[in-house]
Amino acid sequence: MPSGKLRISGILLLLVAGTALAQVSTEPSMQKLIPRQHRPRYVAPGTPAPVYDPIRHVTVSYNTIWAGYAVTGTDFTYVQGSWRVSAVDCTQTPNSFSSEWVGIDGWSSDTVEQTGTDADCIGKNPFYYVWYEFYPVDTIVISDVSITPGDRFSAWVSYDGDKLYTVSITNDTTGQSFSTQVAFAGAGGPVPERNSAEWIEEMDGPQLADFGTDRFGEFYTHAAGGSNSATDSGVSGIISDFGDGVQLAISAKDGANGGPNTAVPSPLDADGASFKVTWKSE
Repeated sequence: MPSGKLRISGILLLLVAGTALAQVSTEPSMQKLIPRQHRPRYVAPGTPAPVYDPIRHVTVSYNTIWAGYAVTGTDFTYVQGSWRVSAVDCTQTPNSFSSEWVGIDGWSSDTVEQTGTDADCIGKNPFYYVWYEFYPVDTIVISDVSITPGDRFSAWVSYDGDKLYTVSITNDTTGQSFSTQVAFAGAGGPVPERNSAEWIEEMDGPQLADFGTDRFGEFYTHAAGGSNSATDSGVSGIISDFGDGVQLAISAKDGANGGPNTAVPSPLDADGASFKVTWKSE
């Protein structure tokens, strides 16, 4: 766990971007600000261009840190999803990191409004925690929602208007939950805000932790409200309902096709929304 934790209570956090503010509005015992970040998708120079797969009706894209699905559109107001937390094998990948989350923005923008879980290796010791983040503000740990390998989580992010967002996450195994509304004026960055929604396995550090296989969606979690779905200006439905706007993200070493892959999502399951992400040896 990184050092330098800072407890916060109803303060305004000044974004490193300079102009936007995020206001925390829940009990201070629930939150710790840590110097970790879950970033927008990063495509390294030289990465092959995205390719449309007409069989699966998805655009396949390589990048360095995200594996999972996104949908693109305009004016997203809601995303929800669910996943199971897998145990990480820290003997295989010491000092490594992985996270599972749902969010809005980040596919082509400089910000992400998101909430999720981490399964990390501090040395050879596994460490798990629950969090939310409005990148580029650092991660805020939700310390009163417990997490254990095998737990089922469901989460959602909504845009409430007037630069207000709500993030909510529930450990469906224990029944513990957390929700807060945040004012975030800097969403989007230089591109229009709220033009994507995501369900992602992320390498949020220098090496991806060996999580084996993580499972996303109601098909695997049986969570109430756990279907991977979103709402934008034209569509409200599961991932497959977004048609040509469905993006499949594969993470690969240096973002290169076959260079080698570090985490790969499966095709969507029969429900059109659920999928698995499998760790690949680096």
